[in-house]
This record gives sequence, structure tokens and C-alpha cells, in this order.
Amino acid sequence: MPSRKKIQPITPFFVAIAGNIGVGKTTLTLRIADRFEWQAYYERVIDNPYLEDFYSDMKRWSFHLQVYFLSRRFKDQKTITEAGRNCVQDRTIYEDAEIFARILHDQQYMNDRDFDNYRELFDTMTSYLRKPDLILYLRASTWTLITRIRKRGRDYEKNITSEYLHVLNQAYDRWISQARNDFNVLTIDADNLDFDQDPQVLEEIYRQIDRYRAGAV
Repeated sequence: MPSRKKIQPITPFFVAIAGNIGVGKTTLTLRIADRFEWQAYYERVIDNPYLEDFYSDMKRWSFHLQVYFLSRRFKDQKTITEAGRNCVQDRTIYEDAEIFARILHDQQYMNDRDFDNYRELFDTMTSYLRKPDLILYLRASTWTLITRIRKRGRDYEKNITSEYLHVLNQAYDRWISQARNDFNVLTIDADNLDFDQDPQVLEEIYRQIDRYRAGAV
């Protein structure tokens, strides 16, 4: 009786898009999802009950704020892990810890004890999650980011300053340089990124994703 060749299961491919505020993550998530017919997971607008307290006393409430964000992000990430589908995600759980919580700590809004506690919780939670197969890091200058943010005119972003965006950019660059040890990372220059005016840019991104999916990188 002829032997049957064992069929290897196809592992779903997971792309995550990282980058600063206003860099174009959501737009690229939509385009990739449409192009490959993948499930898209967008960053939820979270009604965080700690926000008002945080802005009135940042040192007092920074830990509570970040833990709440982390718990909500973990639930979304768990859904991705359990769904078992090709997907693309707008912003990663890693940015919560490596960018936003770290900046609060660096600026002394979160003390060492709380930050260490938060990091231990983050490390434990993420150990149960599937890592992205590829992180697309959209990088743009502070001037580009502030211009785009002002152009889209969202009320909750009107108080974002160029100084804050610059600090975030520095944190992103620092994190990405370290993340390359644990993830496949593709950096995309987003300063002149215009998907409508230059569709070839998108096509090149699609080609790069296909290369990673095929294991050619």
C-alpha cells in the first residue's frame, strides 16, 4: 500500500504595523487587508476611565492608566492568537510598554517600582501571545507627523506637540533597533508616503510581504 505524504498545515501569517501618531498605520492596515483579503485588526478607541484622573495627576495615575490600556490590548491580541487567520494589525501591544509606558517612566510620571511591576506584568502576558511574523515600521520626521495630525483635525489630538512627537520618534527608533533581535522588521520611510499618488510604493510593500511569507528574507 503506497504511503501517504503528510500534509503540513499552513501557518497563518501575521503582520503588525508599528509607528508614531499620524504616520499612516491605519491606512496601510486597510490597504494590506484589502490586497491580501486578510482580517484587519484596528486600534480601538478605548473609553479609559482613568484618563481624566491621569491628566489631573499624571504621577498618581500613570500606572493605572497603562495597566488598563495593557489589559484591553491583551484581549485584542489574544483574539488574534486564537483566530488562526492571516491578519494585519494596526499598532502592537509591544508599543504600549516600549514606547508609552517607558516615556512616562523616563519623564518621572511613573516611579521605578510601578514601572518594574508593569514590565513584569507585560512580559508575563506577552509570553502567552503569538509574535508577529513581520513588523512594518512606518517612520516619518516630526514635521511630517505634526503636519498630518493637524490636517486630519481630530479633537483629541489637538494638544499633541511637536516636542512630544519628537520624544516618541526617539523611543520608536530605540525600540526598533532592539526589536530586530526578536522580530522580522521592515522599516518604511513614510515622509513621502502617498498611497493615492504613488501606488507603486504600495506594490513594493506587497512584494516585500510576499518575500517574508515565502521565507525568502
